[in-house]
Amino acid sequence: MNTKEYISSGIIESYILGHASPEEAGILECVMKNNAEVKAAYEEAQKTLEDLATVQAVTPPSDLKSKIWDKIQMEQNVEEEKPFSPKISVTPSLEVPEIKKNTPWKTLGIAASVLFLASVAGNLFWVSKQSEVQKEMAVMKTEKQSQDLAMQKMNQKITMFSNPDMQMVMLNGVENHKDAKAMVFWDKKTKEVYLNAEKLPKAPTGMQYQLWAIEDGKPVNAGMYSEDKDSQIALASISKAQAFAITLEKEGGSSVPTMENMFVMGEI
Repeated sequence: MNTKEYISSGIIESYILGHASPEEAGILECVMKNNAEVKAAYEEAQKTLEDLATVQAVTPPSDLKSKIWDKIQMEQNVEEEKPFSPKISVTPSLEVPEIKKNTPWKTLGIAASVLFLASVAGNLFWVSKQSEVQKEMAVMKTEKQSQDLAMQKMNQKITMFSNPDMQMVMLNGVENHKDAKAMVFWDKKTKEVYLNAEKLPKAPTGMQYQLWAIEDGKPVNAGMYSEDKDSQIALASISKAQAFAITLEKEGGSSVPTMENMFVMGEI
């Protein structure tokens, strides 16, 4: 895991909120000592949570302080006005008068509210961060799958190129499709035909490319092409041919080629 992945994993926010395990906390503290980027990310996350807590804080009434002070003064006056009545005991003893403390419950309540809102804000931030991480992981997974598929196709092509029994036939664009290209791989032993047509335009909805083998001057259906078959799945078995061509047909194919929809052709 690189530095950016480690920062985006959510461990920093978990550490600040006190959710990290002792092992995770120890690792993060060690990393921060040796990695300025991680330390900067920690300080930024800490400031963000503090700012969020400040925004969510409940401002106490402006007269709360004076009310609390008046209440304290009142109770102190009551205590002073109480008559002193010493207790007589057989064994002389010094009784220490009990001092009552006036606990500012409203202040504690406000502080608790602030902490609660800060906790809620922190949890919302954490959930949002986790959601972003999950989305990034989904994108990375999709990209990896695409890369794996591309690598699989590349390996398949390399295998075909290195096979001495495989005959390659280059199909070049015809008059109306000069930029189109395709490659036919024809296994002379098995007679199977494979097609690499990545350089053809994407087929419109409801249409499909069809490969034709020209045998004794006549077109023979050599199979329907789809992206999942590209260079990997044989389209047909062709015993002999003098050329190959590709036309764009209605999905499912045609019994005869539509000549005005021919894209590429190549002789053997």
